[in-house]
Amino acid sequence: MLFNSISFAIFLPIVFFLYWFVFRNKFRLQNIMLLAASFFFYACWDWRFLFLLMFSIVLDYVSGLKIEKSSTKSSAKFWLTLSIGINLGFLGFFKYYNFFAESFAELLAGFGFKVSVWTLQIILPVGISFYTFHGLSYIIDVYKKRIAAEKSFFEYALFVSYFPLLVAGPIERATHLLPQVKTPRFFKYEDAADGMRQILWGLFKKMVIADNCAPIVNEIFSNYEHEPASRLVMGAVLFAFQIYGDFSGYSDIALGTSRLFGIRLLRNFAYPYFSRDIAEFWRRWHISLSSWFRDYLYIPLGGSKGGMWMKIRNTFIIFLVSGFWHGANWTFIVWGGLNALFFLPLLIREKNRHHLETVAMGKLIPTFRDAFSILLTFALTCFAWIFFRAENMTSALAYIRNIFSESLFTIPKSLPFKEFFLIGVMLILEWFNRTQEHGLEVERYHVWLRRFIYAAVIYLIIRYANFGSNEFIYFQF
Repeated sequence: MLFNSISFAIFLPIVFFLYWFVFRNKFRLQNIMLLAASFFFYACWDWRFLFLLMFSIVLDYVSGLKIEKSSTKSSAKFWLTLSIGINLGFLGFFKYYNFFAESFAELLAGFGFKVSVWTLQIILPVGISFYTFHGLSYIIDVYKKRIAAEKSFFEYALFVSYFPLLVAGPIERATHLLPQVKTPRFFKYEDAADGMRQILWGLFKKMVIADNCAPIVNEIFSNYEHEPASRLVMGAVLFAFQIYGDFSGYSDIALGTSRLFGIRLLRNFAYPYFSRDIAEFWRRWHISLSSWFRDYLYIPLGGSKGGMWMKIRNTFIIFLVSGFWHGANWTFIVWGGLNALFFLPLLIREKNRHHLETVAMGKLIPTFRDAFSILLTFALTCFAWIFFRAENMTSALAYIRNIFSESLFTIPKSLPFKEFFLIGVMLILEWFNRTQEHGLEVERYHVWLRRFIYAAVIYLIIRYANFGSNEFIYFQF
């Protein structure tokens, strides 16, 4: 069931009605109802993988209790290792088996040994990367005694399978979501209204920005050998906005939907394309994943303690693992490595935490220096996105090689004026609201201006949205 589908437009009001009007003031019944709705939501994708999700929930729930009750450290460590091993085992089997088998065969072929490897023809269970990380963070936090093991199976199961975040995040922490699940919620009009605005903004970014850029991007990346260099640059730029509109749009819909039920999820995007360097970009892009890797991998590795070489090593590990998390393809690993390289000068000069505040605070336009830094950061990001989008390394390298040709300075025969106009609308609204949680948080404006903005966004959705059931890019991860 897609957020941008008719079925979800029917499903959500039904769940909302039951939640607030049938089970009102009975939060445990509300939780059970949300859990049933979440399982139904997931079963609509593929009911067979519902058993895998339930197995993961039971495994981590039991492991958490066993860790807490362990009288010795070795016993607690056994349950921690068991849970992490099985979780990563499932993730590795479904997501990475073919990658490792084929890479091994290619490696042997390089030494003159021709082998035939057995590969799997399987479907990746949707959301497995996300709910696996939910479970891992919980079990590690229990082991580290940051939280107590959850005693209620239903509430733990809801934390893992909560439908707004189940298939593409944000990646939640038990320390943030479980206390909300265990606390009575009361309907607040302001929260619900802003949740609706955030859903509307998410739909605009997905259905208007991402879905209109997608056909042009697909055409350019599929025919990169015959396209002029200027079109290849345009394809990379449009993909940057496609993936931003697609994934941040999903996150906005997820956060807005959850606010309808009085539950706040972790913020996942904070206007990353207004960043002045790569370090700031990664503090603003897919925040829940970046912070997950920081807390559960970077800091245990030593973090920023130790010498410069340790910092560099840890930074590369984080970015390479992040790339690999996105997919079993060398293109994702190179994408992660490139971002580590872009990060390196800031790390060495100790300027990776130079831009912590929002750009041009209190000003209408940025300084020339900030504007130049934003454009440079965006250009580096677009370059790395080519690897993320390309089918394989051969295509990515050929795409980049073709950019550096004489046709780079030609004007493309056809320019996507409509897409540029829509992207411009999005950027203007986000620029003026860059200190707010989302681009449509405009309550501080005069009532007539607010109404004009809402009407304009709704009109653009009706006029330009692709109403086909287009999947979200991050579902494949």
